[in-house]
Amino acid sequence: QVQLQESGPGLVKPSQTLSLTCTISGDSIATAFYSWTWIRQPPGKGLEWVGAIVYNGSTYYNPSLKSRTSISRDTSKNQFTLQLTSVTPEDTAVYYCARSLSNVDYSDYPWYDYWGQGTQVTVSS
Repeated sequence: QVQLQESGPGLVKPSQTLSLTCTISGDSIATAFYSWTWIRQPPGKGLEWVGAIVYNGSTYYNPSLKSRTSISRDTSKNQFTLQLTSVTPEDTAVYYCARSLSNVDYSDYPWYDYWGQGTQVTVSS
């Protein structure tokens, strides 16, 4: 059984960097042919994919967030990390990590087979 667990601060000040980690159990982050993705849901809005890291280490970002987003991985810890810079209150959301095959449309959410429980991040001074 694959499990994903998000961790990180629940409160970030405007202009600072949001940093979240997803820890994977029951699978390897390097297992072909999967991708590991960050998805968020602002209050009262739909899901929005933020970025993904593929089993081979390649990364893909939502064009609307690309200039502020970085995703990296630590294969020894079976974790991947999201960094979102220069946050504003509009970045307030529940952030999820999830798994899909690597050849899917990352914004097509039924393709994700495992999700973390989500973590609330609020951007406020």
